[in-house]
Amino acid sequence: MAWVVLIASGMLEAVWAAALSASEGLAKIKPTVLFLVSLTLSMAGLAWAMRDLPTGTAYAVWVGIGTALTVLWGFATRQEQPTVARILLLCLLIGSVIGLKAVG
Repeated sequence: MAWVVLIASGMLEAVWAAALSASEGLAKIKPTVLFLVSLTLSMAGLAWAMRDLPTGTAYAVWVGIGTALTVLWGFATRQEQPTVARILLLCLLIGSVIGLKAVG
């Protein structure tokens, strides 16, 4: 169950990162509210998962999921260019997160 919560929390990390960007410095109310809610839930889920998972592994997986999804969101919204190097590095990141799950 801790892994499910951790994965959901990592996904919420990408939500709050995108909402923070969309809030334009916390000036827009709806993205700011989404940022605050998703940030709170993401942190709470990470904290809960860390009760059963090693801190280093849990944090690395949480950040990895959030980073990968945030980059993919940037590609999808055309805010970032999907270069070969970025795609290869993203694959390396995802592979590393899977590896941490496999050995943790």
